[in-house]
Amino acid sequence: MNFILFDDERLEHFLPLTHTRPLAALRCGILTMQEKWQHTTTVPVYYLSRPHLQEKFGLQTGPDNILINSACFPSADLFEEILKLKFNESLVFNGMLLAIRLKPEDIQDFQISERLASSHQIAYSGSLMMLENLWDIFSKNDEAIRDDFQRLSRGRTSAPVPEGNQIIGDQLFIEPGARIFASIINTTTGPVYIGKNAEVMEGSLIRGPFALGEDGVLKMGAKIYGATTIGPGCKVGGEVNNSVFYANSNKAHDGFIGNAVIGEWCNIGADSNNSNLKNNYEEVKLWSEQKKSFIKTGLQFCGLIMGDHSKCGINTMFNTGTVVGVSCNVYGAGFPRNFIPSFSWGSANGFMEYQLNKAIDTASRVYARRKLIFDATEKKLMEHVFLQTTEQRNY
Repeated sequence: MNFILFDDERLEHFLPLTHTRPLAALRCGILTMQEKWQHTTTVPVYYLSRPHLQEKFGLQTGPDNILINSACFPSADLFEEILKLKFNESLVFNGMLLAIRLKPEDIQDFQISERLASSHQIAYSGSLMMLENLWDIFSKNDEAIRDDFQRLSRGRTSAPVPEGNQIIGDQLFIEPGARIFASIINTTTGPVYIGKNAEVMEGSLIRGPFALGEDGVLKMGAKIYGATTIGPGCKVGGEVNNSVFYANSNKAHDGFIGNAVIGEWCNIGADSNNSNLKNNYEEVKLWSEQKKSFIKTGLQFCGLIMGDHSKCGINTMFNTGTVVGVSCNVYGAGFPRNFIPSFSWGSANGFMEYQLNKAIDTASRVYARRKLIFDATEKKLMEHVFLQTTEQRNY
């Protein structure tokens, strides 16, 4: 049996992050959606997404396949009902497809509406948590960290706490190889997870829920408020509140990031900040690439969303509810616009197109610093995003 996580129309809700990944590769909590399901089952979990993503995020079918909506967080109730499905039976919640069991030939040219209509539908009435909107990534991060902490620590023993640290509470789990020096960690407000070979440098102040991914680094004197996730390979310092950093991104210096999502391979310059609360305390609106307009979030606190490979120079200021696309370079004084299209280069004084060949050269150098290769698959994906977002760059 194979488990396959499929994307529905919600993929468009999470642009610019889903320009470069399926919905199942979004991180909320400690793990990505795919990793959560992989920890739930002993069978392989694959991706079914848009054609331009499929080469990087592989699909493999077998004689027996259960397709699951990528936006669904795994739960005991949901998993139990999924396993009961027979061929061509679907699990449905308010008309939305949650899961369906199919033979391999039925997955070719998979169309949700057609498969749903031709299947025997079974209504689901159990507990359900889903990613619905871009801001859910940080607004649901508290609950997601707590759930993932249980997944990763259940039946296991934490590595010992190194001497010289002050630990408050009993919800700390440390993976082998992690190093923690002269820091204060408060777990009474939520669990704290320190990943394999991660490092917490001297003087760090942490309040849970918090997760530091494998090989991640908290720089000296970092101040971290929950619910925050620092993904694998990230290096983060300064002040961070209720934010999610994806893999291999850096905010190595002072400055504030709050109620934010930072994609992969991003770099936040020294003393850069984002506002997460409007001066008039009104609801924050956020740019939707899908609807080509600003939409209401229902949130009073909402900061910065930054797509993969984007960077900002020192002392950059991002206004409340700013969305930065893929592979942008932002710098200079003043607040830049609240939506910066992918492959933009500039400041509050104006933007120009970031040439594709130069963006690829930069990405190659960034990968090389981590001893990785920006290969043909990555290049093809970046070329696709560049072409798909051309019309947005109407400066």
